[in-house]
Amino acid sequence: MKFSTKEDVEAPIDAVFTMLCDFESFERSAMRRGAEVQRVDQMNVPGPGMTWRVAFDLRGKRRELELEMVTFDKPNEMVLESTSPGLLGQMRFELLPLSRSRTRILVELEIKPLNLSARLLVQSLKLAKNTLTRKYKLRVAEQAKAMEERYSRSA
Repeated sequence: MKFSTKEDVEAPIDAVFTMLCDFESFERSAMRRGAEVQRVDQMNVPGPGMTWRVAFDLRGKRRELELEMVTFDKPNEMVLESTSPGLLGQMRFELLPLSRSRTRILVELEIKPLNLSARLLVQSLKLAKNTLTRKYKLRVAEQAKAMEERYSRSA
């Protein structure tokens, strides 16, 4: 199952990529939504190998996963892979400069079931695909707007 969307941000590509690398703010945001997030690696600089353990409730069940950065191509692309019992996931952020002060972000999320119970979960998600896609696009648009606001305050 795959979700994808793109948003244009009124900020240069380097600034947008730097904001995407503000992992601590994303960790805090996830914790405010009820997730437990723990950074596992000891890296001081963003790059492949950064790892988090995440636990959250989804569809009435506690889900635990490990999230690892597998691609870090500054300022063009970042790929995070998640593994959990039964599910594999990949989140890809691609940045394209549209002009000096405008950047397009392509955000893709793909999840693949590995066992029967995960397949049932993904099947139930497919039944709500339109609603989930709308929420996904809205959340990405909110993040893009927040990036624009952060950039305009700092510029």
